Order: sequence, then structure tokens, then C-alpha cells
Amino acid sequence: MAATLLVIAVSTVLYATERYSIEAISLGVIAAYLVIFVVVGLPARDGALGAAAILQGFSNTGLITITALLVVGQGLYHTDALERPAHNLVKWVSSTGTLGLAVVFVVIATLSAFMNNTPVVVMFIPIISTLAHAMKFPTARVMMPLSFVTILGGMTTLIGSSTNLLAANVARQSGAVDLSFFSFTPIALVLAAVGLPYVLIVIPLILRSRGTMADAIRGSQGKQFIAEVPIRAGNPLVGASANAGMFPQLKDMTVRLVQRGERPHLPPFENLTLQPGDIVIVAATRPALERALAGQSSVIRGEDEERPLGVVTLAEAIVAPGSRLIGRTVSQAGFRGDTGCVVLAIERRSRMPRMPMTDIRMEAGDVLLFAGPRRGIEDLRGNRDILLIDWTAADVPARQRAPIALTIFGSVITLAATGLMPIVAAAVLGAFAMLATRCLNTRQAARVVDGRIVMLIASAIASATALEATGGAEILAQALLNALVDAPPPIVMSALFLIVALITNILTNNAAAVLFTPIAIGVAAHLNLPAEPFVVTVILAANASFATPVGYQTNLLVMGPGHYRYKDFLVAGGPLILLLWGTFSIAGPWWYGI
Repeated sequence: MAATLLVIAVSTVLYATERYSIEAISLGVIAAYLVIFVVVGLPARDGALGAAAILQGFSNTGLITITALLVVGQGLYHTDALERPAHNLVKWVSSTGTLGLAVVFVVIATLSAFMNNTPVVVMFIPIISTLAHAMKFPTARVMMPLSFVTILGGMTTLIGSSTNLLAANVARQSGAVDLSFFSFTPIALVLAAVGLPYVLIVIPLILRSRGTMADAIRGSQGKQFIAEVPIRAGNPLVGASANAGMFPQLKDMTVRLVQRGERPHLPPFENLTLQPGDIVIVAATRPALERALAGQSSVIRGEDEERPLGVVTLAEAIVAPGSRLIGRTVSQAGFRGDTGCVVLAIERRSRMPRMPMTDIRMEAGDVLLFAGPRRGIEDLRGNRDILLIDWTAADVPARQRAPIALTIFGSVITLAATGLMPIVAAAVLGAFAMLATRCLNTRQAARVVDGRIVMLIASAIASATALEATGGAEILAQALLNALVDAPPPIVMSALFLIVALITNILTNNAAAVLFTPIAIGVAAHLNLPAEPFVVTVILAANASFATPVGYQTNLLVMGPGHYRYKDFLVAGGPLILLLWGTFSIAGPWWYGI
């Protein structure tokens, strides 16, 4: 027991200091337990603790559920399935400002009171991310609040969290109390009302925004590329006319030139109607070009292309100094014949040429935007005349499969929220459906498997298993509560809340609820008081899983999108636990008349 507690204490300090990576610390925790219980052979309370029990975290249903749900979310991302609802929400929030964003979070908290928290977070991660980018908020400032508001909302009703149901079931089976749907809603709403302002106002101010590769890509997306749009028969632009010098069909693009045969047409394009054979020269950012390329009726790809590009990857490359391409045009470079990739656009920082791409002669430092299959993009690395910028490679969303992705996503949420199917089964089936319907490929799906999350869950479950097997958790809890059992009931309730809130961030909320509910019932019997106030204390405290990413599944879900470290949860979530503890210490005994 002492060895187990020492491992937990040392690992917590190492996680907090961030001197070593999360993966290394987690692996060290598992290795320590293997040495203690398998190599040295120290006995647990109920006999030997084998390697299979220590390593069971790698096959844990929670880990599989989180990974599968992330794959489902990746399918939504790669099909831009939530673009339209997110765009409408962005318009509304943009018109109302930060108040509108706060309203969205309150709605999310309300939903989580009647749905499982995990699918709620999965549903809103891409939407909140889009809102953050549109409002120019760092993603780190909104992802952790998303998790925390669902936890606060989930603690208000009996079905809001699996933790509530587990604790209530233990209490019911013991015959102590039978909690109803809204038994603890009033006191939980008090905690939520105190916690929400802290989550929505204070946490965004104290969280650090960390630059990531994705942020670097977004940061470079303001530069303007020159692209060429050939108008072929069947192109959606056939018959389009200019309005105030702009073509409405070319959204977010500036038309600089329309080449018709040998005659160039310059703005404002009065009385000009596009027809087959025209070449439209536009200036546009990479996102605008990506949207045009991803559309079901693409304006960039004509319907009479020799072959479809399939899953298209975009990547940027720089014309190297001394390159043989200097002075040549794109058509003379022969990229398509060599790699199957085409140069979609050119960016030149010194000036923006007003001519067809076929006439632009490349210069050193030009940035070429390539489009092609992933393998073709990778083949560009071997070309010594250009420098491929690897981190700019990104797949173009397959928007034609967006309805399929939405159907799969909706089915997973419905099955999980209604209880028609265990959430792990619904999540795995949804992930498989995303792959089977080609909403994303295996490489795209594999990218969401975060090694930090896998190792964190595996090590946390190993710690919980060791702590329970040695009796450490129960003995520690009993010792702490025995010291308080003769104290006034309000002090006992306050201490019980704090102890459970701290333990839940190590053992996870479900384990803490199951462990402490019988103890709380025993304390109530010793004090000759009703069991309900003390059972509710355990339920609310077990939901206070804010200080570590392993405390609750939703924290792990937002850890990747928010680019958080272990320390971030301690810094932001620790004060929230203390805030809820102080609030409950006053409101709890008053509400129950103790």
C-alpha cells in the first residue's frame, strides 16, 4: 500500500512539473507497478496482483470509447459536415459578441443535464472550435470550459452523469435512500451558478495559448495566392456576370483578370458574361481555394477532367534558390506527369502578377500551392528544385459525404443518449461506419489516436487498480473520516466533499462514487442523520473532476483540441474545486437543515 501511494505521489508531482513528457511518466508508473507486484512480488490485499490486471487500462472501455468518438468527430471534420450549422451559429454569436458565446455554453450545460456528457462534448468540439477561430479566440481558451460546463450541467440531475447513477444505485441497493430525478437539483444548481462565471470568465484569462502546427497554418492563410480558373462546359461559372466588379459565385476571391482568347478583360468587367473557354485569374487565400475545390460543384475542377483527383491533399512548397524552375512556367515544370500533382496557385510576396498562370515564370522564393493525392505530395520531397513545407499538407474536406457523416454522427449520439446501446458499442460502430463509407481513410483516423491520452488512461487505471487491490483507498478514506466522525455534521459534510473531490481526480469519478457512497451512508448512520445529504455530498464531489485530465472522459476529449498539458488542468481546475467546496460547505448544510 505504501509503495502504491508513493508511486501516485511521485507521478502527480512529475505530471505537475512537466519536466518529462506525459507518455514517459505514464509508462514509468506502469513499469513501477510491474516491478512492485510482478517482479518483486509484493502481495495485494486479495492475493497477487498480476500483469494482466495492471495492464488492463489498455483495453479499458473508456479508452476505446474516447478513441472511437474522436474518430467519429474526425469524420465530421474531414467532410465539413458541421460547416453550415456552425456558420449560422458564428453569424449569430458574432452579432451578439461574447454574450452570445456565453449563451451557447449555458445551452450546452443544460443539454448535459439530460444527456450523457461525453456525446455532448463530442458534438460541440468542432462547433466551438469554429466559433473560436471566427471570433479570433485561441482554442485553448474555450475547449476546457466546454468540458467543465458539461460536468457542471451533468451534476444537476440523476441521469446527467454516469457517476450520479452509480452512486444512486449503490445507495438504493443498500436500502439507505432512493434518489429521484431531481432530488439534488436545487443544491447542484447553486454550485453550477457559482462555477459557471468562473469557467466562462476566469479560466479563459488564466489559460495559456500555445502555438501549434495548425495555428501556424491558419496564421499563414492570410497570404494571397494567384490561381487560375479555366471555364469549361458544365462549369458553374458559365453564364455568370459581374456585380460591382465581383462575381458572386467566386466567394472570398478577387477576380484580377478574365482572359478571353488573346484579349484580357480587366475590372470592373462591365457587361462581361463568362463563357466556356475563358480563363479567370483570381487572388485568394488558401482557405478560399480549399472551399472552392471541396464544393460539390467545384468551380476549380471542371467536370471534363481526365480523371477525378479523389481524396485531394493541399501542400505548399517554395521554389528553391538556384532551382532549375526559375524562369520556367508551371506547365513547363511537368509536376503532373511526374507526381500526379497540379500547381493550384502561386504566391509571390514582392508583387502580384496580373496574368494567366501559364504566362507566369517562376522566381526563387515563390510559394506554390500543390493539389494531388497524398502519395504524390510525398513524392515532391524528392524534388530538389522545390522545398516542400511538410506541415502545410492537409486533406481537402470530402463535402459530398457530409450527409453520410451527419447521419452516422446523429445515430451515435441518439443511441448513446437514449441508452438503446452502450456508448462504447455506439462509438465503435460509428467509427467503423465513418471508415466504411469513406468519410475518412485509415490514415486520417489514425491521426486522432493521441499517445498522451492512451498512456494517461492506462496509468490512471493501473493506479486505481493497485490502490483498490492493496486496500489503500478504503483505509485512507476511513482513516480521514474516522478523525472527523465526532465533529459537527456540517464540518463532516464539508470534509467529505473535499476528500471525495480530491480522490476523484486520481481514481476517476465513477470509482470515487462507488468507493465513498457506502462510507457516507455509514457516517450518516453514526450521526443518526438521514443518508440523503451525505450521499448527495459524494455525488456532487465525485463530479468535481476538474484538476486532472484523467478525472473525467470529457477532459481527455478536449486535451488534444485544446493543446493542453497536465499542468493546465491543475491551474484552472484546482481553484474551481476549492470554489465549489466553499460554496457547498455553506449551502449544503443549510439546504438540508443540518
